[in-house]
Amino acid sequence: MVEKLVLKAERRSQSGTRAARKLRNQGYVPAIIYGHKQEPKSVTLNRHDVSLELQHHHRLLDLNLEGKREQCLVKEVQYDYLGENIIHVDLARVDMDERVTVTVALELRGTPAGVSEGGVLNQLLSEVELECIVSNIPENIRVKIHDMAIGDSLTAGELELPEGTILQTPAEAPVLIVQMAAEAPEEEAAAEEGSAAGAEPDVIGVEEEGEDDS
Repeated sequence: MVEKLVLKAERRSQSGTRAARKLRNQGYVPAIIYGHKQEPKSVTLNRHDVSLELQHHHRLLDLNLEGKREQCLVKEVQYDYLGENIIHVDLARVDMDERVTVTVALELRGTPAGVSEGGVLNQLLSEVELECIVSNIPENIRVKIHDMAIGDSLTAGELELPEGTILQTPAEAPVLIVQMAAEAPEEEAAAEEGSAAGAEPDVIGVEEEGEDDS
């Protein structure tokens, strides 16, 4: 497990598009902290540090704001129109013993046996919603798929979840299925070959019989 960072947060006094753009150009991200019946706080965070935490699927951020530590849950992340750079983050204050609902990514482990038999793995869900204690948010859900044969499928309710977590995604939601790779019908292929073989080439410069060239 990658060690979590303590992110330095600084109060943000200016608001508006121009001020936010200036912060982003300096390598910072505007953010807001709310919840627990306290006044919302507008802050700035180091964009590189936030990106690093999100890349490692850390939903719970440890912030140092004016010398005080706060545990905040990432509620929403806004990206630019290219989907590359973070432009704003919404954070919710949490206690370490409270239960929250979070979205957790699925991490596939192994190669299905059915793939080596000519099958194709189709992943229909890449993440699921879970309810768990803040201090026990999993970075991801590992899914072992090496035993899956052609025709096998997996639903959300069949996932192995960490102890103490409750699935919020519908249990019947399909996650994975191994299917036989689609092939073109033999009749269609034969028809195409026959059509190509029977077609007569156009001959340029040869006049048809009986045509008058006068």
